[in-house]
Amino acid sequence: MAIGILSSVLAKSGAVLASDHSSVVSMNLFVALLCGCIVIGHLLEESRWMNESITALAIGVCTGVVILLTTGGKSSHLLVFSEDLFFIYLLPPIIFNAGFQVKKKQFFRNFMTIMLFGAVGTLISFGIISAGAIQFFKKMNIGDLQIGDYLAIGAIFSATDSVCTLQVLNQDETPLLYSLVFGEGVVNDATSVVLFNAIQRFDLTQISSTIALQFVGNFLYLFILSTLLGVLAGLLSAYIIKKLYFGRHSTDREVALMMLMAYLSYMLAELFYLSAILTVFFCGIVMSHYTWHNVTESSRVTTKHAFATLSFVAEIFIFLYVGMDALDIEKWKVISDSPGKSVGVSAILLGLILVGRAAFVFPLSFISNLTKKAPYEKVNFKQQVTIWWAGLMRGAVSMALAYNQFTSLGHTQLRGNAMMITSTITVVLFSTVVFGLLTKPLVRLLLPSPKNLSRMLSSEPSTPKSFIVPLLGNGNEAEADQSNRNVPRPSSLRMLLSTPSHTVHYYWRKFDDAFMRPVFGGRGFVPFIPGSPTEENGLRWQ
Repeated sequence: MAIGILSSVLAKSGAVLASDHSSVVSMNLFVALLCGCIVIGHLLEESRWMNESITALAIGVCTGVVILLTTGGKSSHLLVFSEDLFFIYLLPPIIFNAGFQVKKKQFFRNFMTIMLFGAVGTLISFGIISAGAIQFFKKMNIGDLQIGDYLAIGAIFSATDSVCTLQVLNQDETPLLYSLVFGEGVVNDATSVVLFNAIQRFDLTQISSTIALQFVGNFLYLFILSTLLGVLAGLLSAYIIKKLYFGRHSTDREVALMMLMAYLSYMLAELFYLSAILTVFFCGIVMSHYTWHNVTESSRVTTKHAFATLSFVAEIFIFLYVGMDALDIEKWKVISDSPGKSVGVSAILLGLILVGRAAFVFPLSFISNLTKKAPYEKVNFKQQVTIWWAGLMRGAVSMALAYNQFTSLGHTQLRGNAMMITSTITVVLFSTVVFGLLTKPLVRLLLPSPKNLSRMLSSEPSTPKSFIVPLLGNGNEAEADQSNRNVPRPSSLRMLLSTPSHTVHYYWRKFDDAFMRPVFGGRGFVPFIPGSPTEENGLRWQ
């Protein structure tokens, strides 16, 4: 009896050890592939066509082919796709870094346009893709899909890939485009996830006006609360670091606190079923405006590069995995009897994405231009074409939502579900590679050279991404403040309506300087500790 128990325990422990060793082998190979992506991406840095996301996808596909051959067609990836891995570990550093590095003045100057594209535009795209899916897929008889599945398809393919957009566009060369496309991408991802969650939460078999109103109310509730939570988390980190001033004893503590507070904001949003994407994005913006100026000089350099590095590795990880997962043999086996139908579904989805995006980019750009008076603030036709094209890419958010809707633990045996998973993979690969390859040449063809654009950037305030040594030099900010003094003071409601962005910015700066910065710190309100690097640099530049 005892011998039998002992032998079974040893057998189980041996199996666990073998499993652990295989996991170690997989992680070694995956980390080696990540290093390979970085090296090859560096070698292709000057390429007119390639970028690191496409490089990672290509390496992932090639690796998948090798694994497929060595395992006799049983598997094509080293790691099993997990929504938790994507939403809990990989997406937060990417979105936070985007908020932390974004040029705030450019972003908020175009805030209304970004909201039009990101929220209203996503709803328009969602409606067109869902209606098209119902119209075409029911006739094609691809499987047993319910009304909730068709609406989920609209939410899945309305989510643009802001990660890939970051790889293609350059914030310094095309600041207006970058702020519009990326800002829209963040709001778009948040809107798509909220739509997707609402579709799963509501009973859509009987759609009524009451359910529609609840749907709209739920969306506004999630958007407002998610934004407020991000702002509060950023302000709390700024207040704690300003009051306790960790840097006088240890810069490690203040850097660690910034990282952990940022991640805590994301996890709190997940805990309360809010939009974690919006929360961590606005947390990044608030931290760059207040918290970043409250830490020591060495911590500023450390946080800038630490956040950028984490974001960079997460981006490469996502695209490398998507490339490998594209060849997962289990999903393709289910639809192997009708490859033509799979290609047709993918082609229809791509067509709906093209039409859905065009249906809101050009009309909403026209509406946005009506509110702008200065010619340089308006989005011209060439820029509209570039925005339409750059937002056609679909990526890991679409993949994660598709897995959530159409699979159970990454696997499916239902023909309709397998068809949608393989079509999603096809659309993601095609849009990222083809649209991604052509975006750089399109930007160079349609838009002015960076030399002309640099004149438009002369009044941009410094940000964590674009700051120059010395870190405490206030030249750019002083210029920005001086330019704000030249803005006509609004004397009536008519002035507010005629120049809303300048008016709001003027009153925000007064409120910020009078109430916010004295409490939460920021540029000009950093506490001076005797003998600290901040004080020494401040005296040097007086």
